[in-house]
Amino acid sequence: MRTAIVFPGMGPTRFSDVDSFMLGDPAARRLVALADDVLGYSLAGRFRDSGDDYSEAAQVAFLVNCLALAEWAERTLEVNPHLVAGPSFGGKAAAAYSGALSFADAVRMTAGLARCAEDYFAHEHRDIVTCSFVRVPEARLAELVAELRERGEWHDVSCYIDHDFFMVSLRERQVEWFEGRVRAIGGLPLYTMRPPMHSAAFEPLRKRAEEEVFGELRFTDPRVPVVDDHDGRLLTGAAGVRAMVLDGFVRPLRWPEVVATLRRLGVEQLCVSGQDAMFGRVPITTRNFTVVPVNPRTAVLPRPSVPSA
Repeated sequence: MRTAIVFPGMGPTRFSDVDSFMLGDPAARRLVALADDVLGYSLAGRFRDSGDDYSEAAQVAFLVNCLALAEWAERTLEVNPHLVAGPSFGGKAAAAYSGALSFADAVRMTAGLARCAEDYFAHEHRDIVTCSFVRVPEARLAELVAELRERGEWHDVSCYIDHDFFMVSLRERQVEWFEGRVRAIGGLPLYTMRPPMHSAAFEPLRKRAEEEVFGELRFTDPRVPVVDDHDGRLLTGAAGVRAMVLDGFVRPLRWPEVVATLRRLGVEQLCVSGQDAMFGRVPITTRNFTVVPVNPRTAVLPRPSVPSA
């Protein structure tokens, strides 16, 4: 069965959700030790003490666990992926797993981007958030966007997750009105993210990240082709993977385009490596692939023994 490995976007993560895997799995322990050397501090300790779901340590820990889970899937489930994808934050893990970026550089990049974004959003776009919602077909999304335009309100569609699942960035003062309109047309608002994500308005952040963080990183051609999460293009060169990660600041995520590319290339099975509440569960994924979730909880469960002949 032709397989792709998918590193999911990052959601709120607590140390208690991952500590058994992060401190117990051999690959995770090895990667944590390497990350400690790069960071100059104890990743597990800093993550444990962090009170921010998206702190620098939480982001690096998510990266480390995604990559360690991929190793677990290789040795335990004999996963041998033909392609790799990483929607949103998962693009960082995809760059490392594919071989386009060394693990040490992936840690440096993740920590550097976390610091860069935190400082940027502390001073810029402080009134912008990203709202997610489901049960709104794309035609009705267009109506919502048109209403925002008529009101003279800034907005941007940040994520296309499924045929009726989207994320829109807008000014915080419009959230109550917008969620009311979503409900009025039969949709369901989910959550509001701060800082916001994936908008052309953040071009200054992309430029700053390229100058301050990417200058010291060395990208190489990936060993495993990467599917760009913005348009579904197949990336086989270093420059393409580098641009994909940077473009995560300014281009909308389009998961249906990724699904279309994977289907076109004959993928039948997705191994979703990391804590995932979205990409391996939405109908566009489950209708098209056999999904193998690999997360810190399942990886520490006892494996059933194979009876002897």
